[in-house]
Amino acid sequence: MNALLHIIHADPAFVVVNKAGGMLSVPGRGPEKLDSVSTRVRTMFPGCIDQPSVHRLDMDTSGLLVLARTAEAHRVLSRQFHDRRTRKRYVALLDGLLEGDAGTIELPFRLDVDNRPIQIYDEVYGKMGTTHWKKIGVEGICTRVSFIPVTGRTHQLRLHAAHEKGLGLPIVGDPFYGRGTGPGQLKLHATELTFRHPGTDEELTFNSEPKF
Repeated sequence: MNALLHIIHADPAFVVVNKAGGMLSVPGRGPEKLDSVSTRVRTMFPGCIDQPSVHRLDMDTSGLLVLARTAEAHRVLSRQFHDRRTRKRYVALLDGLLEGDAGTIELPFRLDVDNRPIQIYDEVYGKMGTTHWKKIGVEGICTRVSFIPVTGRTHQLRLHAAHEKGLGLPIVGDPFYGRGTGPGQLKLHATELTFRHPGTDEELTFNSEPKF
């Protein structure tokens, strides 16, 4: 199995995977961007629906994803994410020393249409993003933090970390908002994922420790 993708749990209705940074969650445009978590899951699990993705991680972000194997599971899981009945926790390494121990970030932001996929702070046209954070510890000149996003918007944690109205410290290796120089360097990992089984409604929690 390719080292970029590890199967954490396989159920007849869904699959939980752990992806490495630098891999797409879903196919992009063009044949060179066909390889993705969704593409590989369809190949690995015959009979899987054509579009198993119910949520995504940025290409640069590593960690846990759940994908549906059946149409009914896709409907139920997608509704859980839409209604914010899932729980996600991330671990990140910030480029600098962070003051404070915990808090909540609320910042409005939107896509920079002239510089995709960059997101920018915008009090007028931006949509609010909310993130709870907690300091885990200091490691040299960096700070390890835990993020629990309330909303799930593109680049939310990356922007909330880097912006001066957020934590003011970019995530280590971030090529868009920090000093990263390429894909796969971002120190942001989806470490915990909780959702309800699409068939039994049992609450399930999966964990994955970051490699940084």
